[in-house]
Amino acid sequence: MKKFLLPVLAFISLTACNSDDNTSNQDINYSKLPQEFPFSSLMTLNGVNVINGGFGSGATAHPTRKGEFYVITDRGPNVAYSNGIKILVPNFTPTIMHFKINADGNIEVIKYIKLKNPSGQPITGLPNPAGMGSTGEIAYDANGNVLGTDNYGLDSESIVAALDGTFWVSDEYGPHIVHYNADGVEMERISPIGVNTGTRKLPAVFAKRRPNRGMEGMCMTPDGKMLVGTIQSTMYVPSKALATNTTLTRIVTFDLATGQTKQYLYKQDGGASDSVCDITPISNTEFLVIERDGNFGSVGGLKKVYRINLSGASDVSGTDLTAVDGMKINGKTLEQSTWAELSAAGITPVSKTLAVDLVAKIGYEHDKFEGIVYLGNNKLAVFNDDDFGVADDGNGNPKTKILPKTGKQDKGTMYIVDIQ
Repeated sequence: MKKFLLPVLAFISLTACNSDDNTSNQDINYSKLPQEFPFSSLMTLNGVNVINGGFGSGATAHPTRKGEFYVITDRGPNVAYSNGIKILVPNFTPTIMHFKINADGNIEVIKYIKLKNPSGQPITGLPNPAGMGSTGEIAYDANGNVLGTDNYGLDSESIVAALDGTFWVSDEYGPHIVHYNADGVEMERISPIGVNTGTRKLPAVFAKRRPNRGMEGMCMTPDGKMLVGTIQSTMYVPSKALATNTTLTRIVTFDLATGQTKQYLYKQDGGASDSVCDITPISNTEFLVIERDGNFGSVGGLKKVYRINLSGASDVSGTDLTAVDGMKINGKTLEQSTWAELSAAGITPVSKTLAVDLVAKIGYEHDKFEGIVYLGNNKLAVFNDDDFGVADDGNGNPKTKILPKTGKQDKGTMYIVDIQ
């Protein structure tokens, strides 16, 4: 696969990480936003309307066509159950939606691209088996029957659209970074050392991501040279019980030409239940990232975007990328160390400043704030993950996901917001 990738690197360009020069939006009519995506019903389950949605887990701009975007679903409609999850539609295929803002200012779907394995067969959102990126989650159907696994299954969370027409997608299982061709067929799968996929690797420590808290965000630098991924929450390094610094999470960079990786620390405002989600670049070193909690914005939820900069931050890769616990200081993992201990060891996290508080700025009411695309000129496109209009009733069954402010079923919506 490396022989194929290297020649095309010169053609890989702007994606979810768009630069100001390529994203002048003066001739794009965004005046009708916010606007919901057009959706049909996927199925009705116990009286619950499961919508054919979920788009907004990740977002990216078309690399050359202004006003066109791609959004991606996750593994499909699901609820927590027993020691795993109920996958309500077991044969659901994670899907990319390509759409544009047309001349009337309306969202117009161009096409849907279903993700496929290297043989061209549609994948599912079922967990990976042991050795292939398993999180230990057990999947059940809506009736509580155990489902199987999928070697190529993906809990997709972010998307990058490259100039050559291909896509890079990251997920919460492996965590994997998967390269798909324009038709959604897998070309390469990059996973942590020790996970039995592909030859190019992420450091082994990333296999200790929390279940359902893997690589939530990813983008490409504007020079087309590097992928930048965000881990959603504190990883379980060395274990769940011992990973006590719950405001610490990691950013990883992957050089597309050499496969070299670097790691940086990110200090969250919140804690273990909060999330670092999508990332979009302003430059090759400066980015915008989402921080959110799981509450609806209309009832006091945290929905913020920060400007961060990798310049001046410490690379915490360490010397042994095969070490399952990664770099240590004073015999402790980074996740075991306090910020004071990390500072005393000379480790500096990425710098961050607030770019926008969506609740304060626009009264953002959704809970899953998961997709952003920087449009240039201090304008940001914002997308929510509607969870297919389904929420967990607390007993392992689905209920309709209702926005508390409006009383309506949650649906994927695109916003445009000015940032600082």
